[in-house]
Amino acid sequence: MADKVGEFALHIEQRHGYEFKVSFDNDHYPPLLMDEPPPLGSDKGPNPARILAAAIGDCLSASLTFCLSRRGVKLEGMTSDVAVELVRNQNKRLRIGKVRVTLRPPVEANDASLAACRSTFEDFCVVTQSVREGLDVEVLIEPKPGDAP
Repeated sequence: MADKVGEFALHIEQRHGYEFKVSFDNDHYPPLLMDEPPPLGSDKGPNPARILAAAIGDCLSASLTFCLSRRGVKLEGMTSDVAVELVRNQNKRLRIGKVRVTLRPPVEANDASLAACRSTFEDFCVVTQSVREGLDVEVLIEPKPGDAP
């Protein structure tokens, strides 16, 4: 087990049906509205699979940007695309089967800094590497007597 070096917390509140408001631990972060697509929800916001894909893509984009900036390359206009493959497992449960991230830094393909970053930048991406290694997810259920309808 790795050594703990920090923590953060989020608060999630059901608004209606499968629509939830996510509040972050810093007041200057706006709340995030999440929802499931039909037939479960109303698709008023991204669902958890989309948020995970965005986190993976953003983390890799930021990590490559950081690596290149450490080598003196100033990036403006980096773009990335994330494609997610949904599959059913042996129990017919929907899962994320594969995530493909395409990074497009505005540098030449033969740039020496890009070549140097190719072998290291992924290792510094917190989200991608955590997903790859698997996460320990503890689940607690604490009913609130008196609050239920």
